[in-house]
Amino acid sequence: MIMYLLMMLTAAVVSYAATWGARALGNGLRLYRPIRSRDMHSELISKLGGLGIFAGFLVALVVSSNSFFVKDIFAHNDAPWGILAGAVVIVAVGVTDDILDIRWWIKLFGQSAAALIVAVWGVRMSVIPFIPEPVVIESELVRIVLTAGLIVTTMNAVNFIDGLDGLAAGVAAIGGVAFFLTAYWVHRNNPQTDNSDLATLLMAILVGSCIGFLLHNWFPAKIFMGDSGAMLIGLLMASAGIVATGQIGSGLYDRANGIPTIIPILLPFAVLSLPLLDFGLAVIRRTARGQSPWSADRGHLHHKLVDLGHSHRASVVMLYVWTSILAFGGVAFAVFPWQLVLTLDLAAAFIMAVVTAWPYFTKKSSRPPSEV
Repeated sequence: MIMYLLMMLTAAVVSYAATWGARALGNGLRLYRPIRSRDMHSELISKLGGLGIFAGFLVALVVSSNSFFVKDIFAHNDAPWGILAGAVVIVAVGVTDDILDIRWWIKLFGQSAAALIVAVWGVRMSVIPFIPEPVVIESELVRIVLTAGLIVTTMNAVNFIDGLDGLAAGVAAIGGVAFFLTAYWVHRNNPQTDNSDLATLLMAILVGSCIGFLLHNWFPAKIFMGDSGAMLIGLLMASAGIVATGQIGSGLYDRANGIPTIIPILLPFAVLSLPLLDFGLAVIRRTARGQSPWSADRGHLHHKLVDLGHSHRASVVMLYVWTSILAFGGVAFAVFPWQLVLTLDLAAAFIMAVVTAWPYFTKKSSRPPSEV
């Protein structure tokens, strides 16, 4: 645990410092994008914050490869470097979009290229968790396609929710902590001699990088992560989930106090359930209008909360709480009796539903009888 926390701290410090540099670069060169009707800010702000997040990831990964205990992850394993290569590509694509506003199909092509790099040289799905037995994917082509598809979906899900100051970074940090604790617990309670794990390391580094950046991005934000940061977070989260999924065949999750084999693939979806929900609703909404799923609009969950009457900060905090309920409530099924977890999850969800909808009921009760 200590080494993982040190890598998390390393990523946080580097990310915080590098984001300062990205702010100076963006402001000095005036690399701003025009304010759009759907944007929630009123001042020109640079979107180069993804460079700070990437710097935290890069430095922490290199340091990890030469550090006690976690360096064993890199022994005879090219997966971390394949993930890094994909990260380099997606950050380059994201920065280009943040500065030049490239067409959606060009960005999708770049996302696919980065995802394929990870799938070919990094990690790939080899098992689909299923009850009662996991399904082994025999075809390498199918493995690559499924891996790339999952990564692209996750990148866009995180990108879609990046609309309020501190929202995407905070949601990723909360979900990352839930993923990190679960992955660490699994490996800490298994009989293997080597308890080091790439998924746990990726989550530790991701959480640290997001926290370091969040100190600049909290309301009122001094810099945005842009597409480069959001897509990088999605790539790392999906890669960690794929790593965990690949460990099913080893029986690791069966030996760790009887965790069901379906848990690994549910982890990334549990911790990213809010972004994935927003992404799914956006695709349905835009497709129903005859628009491209990647066309922009002002119908995301965070927009709805602000329109409902919540302040900018309150909307972010509420989405933090929802993320915590979904992420920690989801992974808790792997540790505690499902009856207890389900009861607490439903109770927490009900309370938050009331808090979320409270401005609506307040407005409705305050209207004159003729308007109600």
